[in-house]
Amino acid sequence: MQHGLPVAVVCTGHQPFEPVQGAVLITTSRMDAVEIDVAARTARTGAGAVWQQVVDAAAPAGLAPLNGSSAKVGVTGYVLGGGLSPTLGRTYGWAADHVRAIEIVTADGELRRVTATAEPELFWAVRGAKGNFGVVTAMEIDLFPVSTYFGGGLFYAGEHTEAVLRAYREWITTAPDELSSSVALLRLPPSAEVPAPLRGRLAVHVRVCFLGPAVEGERLVAPLRALAPTIIDTVMPTPYRAFASVHQDPVDPVPLRMRNALLTGLTDEVVDALVAFGGPGSGCGLTVLEVRHLGAALARPAAVPSAVDARDAGVSVWGAAIGPAEATAPAIAQLDRLITRLRPWSTGRRYLNFMSGADGAECAYTAQTYQRLRTVKRAYDPGNVFRLNNHNIPPA
Repeated sequence: MQHGLPVAVVCTGHQPFEPVQGAVLITTSRMDAVEIDVAARTARTGAGAVWQQVVDAAAPAGLAPLNGSSAKVGVTGYVLGGGLSPTLGRTYGWAADHVRAIEIVTADGELRRVTATAEPELFWAVRGAKGNFGVVTAMEIDLFPVSTYFGGGLFYAGEHTEAVLRAYREWITTAPDELSSSVALLRLPPSAEVPAPLRGRLAVHVRVCFLGPAVEGERLVAPLRALAPTIIDTVMPTPYRAFASVHQDPVDPVPLRMRNALLTGLTDEVVDALVAFGGPGSGCGLTVLEVRHLGAALARPAAVPSAVDARDAGVSVWGAAIGPAEATAPAIAQLDRLITRLRPWSTGRRYLNFMSGADGAECAYTAQTYQRLRTVKRAYDPGNVFRLNNHNIPPA
């Protein structure tokens, strides 16, 4: 701090940011301790912990966290960005809303333990604005009584894109809160890491996680299974430890660029735009284009308010291209045009964790929330020391 150098913090490096010179990089990957309090239904997670560690530690007690889709994503950055769980989100809400305490080193070098009653403005801001206010060294997060789920993925050939998207649009209108789901258009490479039936082709992947009885899950999924032949069907009763099998994200680091939009709902017009953009013969250069169902608990106010500003969205539309910036630029330009086309159905905001490093933070918040975040930034980091690797919020 004495030398005035900006500070960047990284755990897994799951999300790429631009390289910089003349800065301090703090790597937290070795601070990966996880402690479970069964009676309190909480986990204390070190700054370097990843989701599989927390899930494995909580599973013997029949508990689970509000994790992301990947086993290897860092807990801290995910939660601080809001924490949209694709498996438990609609049932229990945003992960940022279920943080009990945060231990953070602020720009003045002080280690603070912040809670709803101890420095509440900082506690509000950190939960939803990532690493703008300091280096988080540990968190205490809620756990939930989940040990199994009914779910997995349904893969269809690309020629069924429109049929699947239209069926999915109808399907989610009656989805219970216990059902979290998404649908993605995947353009998969012809590599050995990809299951043979999916290599080098366009596939449609419906992802499902239902927390009710398996017999009810079978009933819910039956219309999707009937609408077209599936290439692969992995939907079944599953131990929660295998949560990563729902999305089947890459297990090795990959460079990717991404954009997203939060929409009020999945209308027929939105489906038309998605099919035209990403369907067969479209020339779409994205690796993945996803629609994720929101609402239910994700729409409810937090018991302890946080800076998460996405509660009025019905779905998110997210796309990503894998490769270095110069190689993915044409695909990202295509995605920007799609997001512009979807503007009539947009909430006007984006989800922070689905934004690439160069995107400005202001598009994730209402004007009121963003100004409040800038005020907190001025109080705790007036010199904007923490301005790298974090969708920067400058001091007011």
